[in-house]
Amino acid sequence: MTTTKSKIEAKLQSLQPQFLEVINESNRHNVPAGSESHFKVTIVSTAFENQSLVARHRLVNATLTHEIIRSIHALALHTFAPDEWQQRQHTAPASPPCLGGSPDEVRAGAKIN
Repeated sequence: MTTTKSKIEAKLQSLQPQFLEVINESNRHNVPAGSESHFKVTIVSTAFENQSLVARHRLVNATLTHEIIRSIHALALHTFAPDEWQQRQHTAPASPPCLGGSPDEVRAGAKIN
């Protein structure tokens, strides 16, 4: 069985990454166990050199259009040119904690508002 994570990894190979990490962060969110809906992607590629952040994200999103439409709910992108990755000492930002969305939190928020 091909996972969403493996599909993302395979498709992003078209950008010839020097580094690629795809992390399924679905377990940090209010989704059923085993879900593949929330991902963090860190990718380093010469394709991002002299490109704005928006252009980089558009390139990744265009590469993953099918997955974004069909199965990805959230996609955190960390896109770096090789020199930027070197300057960051090969580290990407940590993902922030989930801001909620569980049924109990939604009901509690509704009562406050």
